[in-house]
Amino acid sequence: MTQYGIDLLWILVLASLGLSALAIFISVSRHRRLHARAAILPSDDVASEAARKVLREFEKNGQSVDAALVTWSPETLRKILAEDLPDAQVIVVSNREPYIHNETEDGDVELVVPASGLVSALEPITRACAGTWIAYGGGSADRVVVDGNDRVQVPPDHPSYTLRRVWLTDEEYQGYYLGFANEGLWPLCHIAFTRPIFRESDWEAYEAVNRKFAETVVAEAQNERPIVLVQDYHFALLPRMIRERLPDAIVITFWHIPWPNSEVFSICPWRERILDGLLGSSIIGFHTQFHANNFTESVDRFMESRIERADAAVSYGGQMTLIHAYPISIEWPVELLKSLPPVEECRARVRERFGITADAKLCVGVERLDYTKGILDRFHALEELFIRHPETVGEVVFLQVAAPSRGTLPAYKHLYEECLRYADDLNERYGNGTYQPVVLVAEHHAQKGVYEIYRAADICMVTSLHDGMNLVAKEFVASRDDEQGVLLLSTFAGASRELLEALIVNPYDAAMMSEAMLQALTMGPDEQRERMRRMREIVRDNNVYRWAGSMLLDAARLRKRGDLDRATALYDRPTGPAGDNVVSIFERKQAVGFR
Repeated sequence: MTQYGIDLLWILVLASLGLSALAIFISVSRHRRLHARAAILPSDDVASEAARKVLREFEKNGQSVDAALVTWSPETLRKILAEDLPDAQVIVVSNREPYIHNETEDGDVELVVPASGLVSALEPITRACAGTWIAYGGGSADRVVVDGNDRVQVPPDHPSYTLRRVWLTDEEYQGYYLGFANEGLWPLCHIAFTRPIFRESDWEAYEAVNRKFAETVVAEAQNERPIVLVQDYHFALLPRMIRERLPDAIVITFWHIPWPNSEVFSICPWRERILDGLLGSSIIGFHTQFHANNFTESVDRFMESRIERADAAVSYGGQMTLIHAYPISIEWPVELLKSLPPVEECRARVRERFGITADAKLCVGVERLDYTKGILDRFHALEELFIRHPETVGEVVFLQVAAPSRGTLPAYKHLYEECLRYADDLNERYGNGTYQPVVLVAEHHAQKGVYEIYRAADICMVTSLHDGMNLVAKEFVASRDDEQGVLLLSTFAGASRELLEALIVNPYDAAMMSEAMLQALTMGPDEQRERMRRMREIVRDNNVYRWAGSMLLDAARLRKRGDLDRATALYDRPTGPAGDNVVSIFERKQAVGFR
């Protein structure tokens, strides 16, 4: 080897050693920095960093990043309708109506606005879209106020849309609503260990009522291409019935409760009929991706279909149905807050009304009296708190507002009786002449009264055993413009996927809940403010207008694609053995350059 070669070899060896030493130095330095950082970070800060990496539900599911940059409002919806869905008529279908007219003892007509999560979510949407809302007319004076076509303009003080009422006989209501919907589908879809009951007569009534609503939709449609928003488990057959009569309609079905796994769903005797009915929809929405996945698995197991997992869609019977998660929310800002007094005045009024002393911490629960809401589990947690921390006796009062619901059904009557017994027992054991730890109010409250209770509370407990979303959690957050109050939220409610700054609890674990209650009772105002401020930002940005707007934008894309299909022959294919002439969304986008 020449001297030049030897010199070059030494240069390479020295360079290699230098690079190795540099790499070792960088690695050691990085390790020391990480070790030093971990040493000065408390363990809960490390946990907080890990928690921040969790994606909120509305940030998943392929939703547009641009959606987060939009200020979602009624004006945004009107713009979508004007620009993307010109001349589209919006029809909402639900069992519950947004306004109920009842006859008083004096013979006058009283207007009732039900405190319902579905109503509070959809009513602002229908107002913004100037649409038509079709619902069962169950008020004692509902027939008195409608015109000759069973319509009434609402809201009464500022009419902006049409309420079309559908009349049901007692037999239809018993079979369709109390029977199949609430003794069958409700317990089937909720993991609350209540056995579903299925009767042939209830199914027949359910089918007949769905058909009656389909006929009403067709009668109210002003053209052959309306946007129909079908709401919830009362109308699983309705999308297919609408599709048969209005094939060019866009049918968006939103399932407000959980969808069970395919093994549980297999219990239902009419499972294929229900899936076929729902797959008449253009879009099926759920609160969480988990429930959407459960539905897709049920379709895959029981129906001859093709699952387009990359497109989150199902091809069935020559039609494509999108299966998406759209986390529902509430309006922002809440118009009702403008008519409510400041928080301190709300606190004083609520405490005076229910006989609660000014120095006691007020913990509240607000919902329908339903076995899925975990009301008894809150009582267990309160008792556990008193046992584990006796000093809290006399320091906290739990106000449970539980609106009577489906009281003729045995499971609900039993729950009501059990709640009364438990509340009386806790008051007898831990109360005295001036202090009652539990105030149980089993009566309906107007939405204004509910928000007043939210604003008065130190703690709000939302401890559903199983839930789709649970808008009580978001209503409580929206009501607290003082940025105070603590939310205890069940991990089994869809809202826990978004409101990560709440104290997330397992309602089946009374000891855990009692410790979370103690944490809430002792939480300082600065921490309350930090948590509440972030949750209010989430509810503000992911409000009900974003929920509706996301579905309407998807509907607009479907309509545009349908128009392109009719205008071109790019997608013609020979029909296969199963009538499979459906092209995947991805292929269609490629063919027409559609984004």
